[in-house]
Amino acid sequence: AVEPAEALSFGLVISALSVLLLGLASNWFAAGLLAFTIFFYGVVYSIWLKRRTPQNIVIGGAAGALPPVIGWVAVTGTMPIEPLILFAIIFMWTPPHFWALALVRNEDYQRANIPMMPVVAGAPETRRQILIYAALLAPLGVLPTLIGMSSVFYGLLAGVLGVNFIRLSWQLFRAPSDDAARRLFGFSIIYLFLLFLALVVDQALVAGQLLAGVI
Repeated sequence: AVEPAEALSFGLVISALSVLLLGLASNWFAAGLLAFTIFFYGVVYSIWLKRRTPQNIVIGGAAGALPPVIGWVAVTGTMPIEPLILFAIIFMWTPPHFWALALVRNEDYQRANIPMMPVVAGAPETRRQILIYAALLAPLGVLPTLIGMSSVFYGLLAGVLGVNFIRLSWQLFRAPSDDAARRLFGFSIIYLFLLFLALVVDQALVAGQLLAGVI
């Protein structure tokens, strides 16, 4: 078994090395963002928020939403609106994703004394919050196309995925069940994967067209 002190030491070492490597290989702006993300997740979320507030996932979700910003800054050295939109998408996606799982595992969270939304506010309020976040997430997913960051192909896919996210959230709200919560949780994973895959493919196609034009 790994002792807590050993795990902490290992985590601190690899965290410090990752920040140092990113700073040397890219820029210190990105390295600073990475250091902040590690601290925010490891200390602010895991130690302070997780066992103190039902908004743990909402506030702590900022750490999970920062990697696209870090990547963008690492490559360009700047932080324009585009990576902030990607941040907002992941930030809004996080609560309904985790709360859907929390509805199914509510008793586990109760036994662990972790104040997730279903434990503190109850299942009906959690389902209502999930629906609200889904309604906010769907238009955010389409925003990259609206600002010219991606093509219509991405926008159409994001729109379809967003509508389905709302549909599953509405089903959970109107006819609550563990199966409905599991369906939403499973789709939320597919949603984020396909959304960012579409962005990558879209940008690759644009880059290919630009390269063909140069050649």
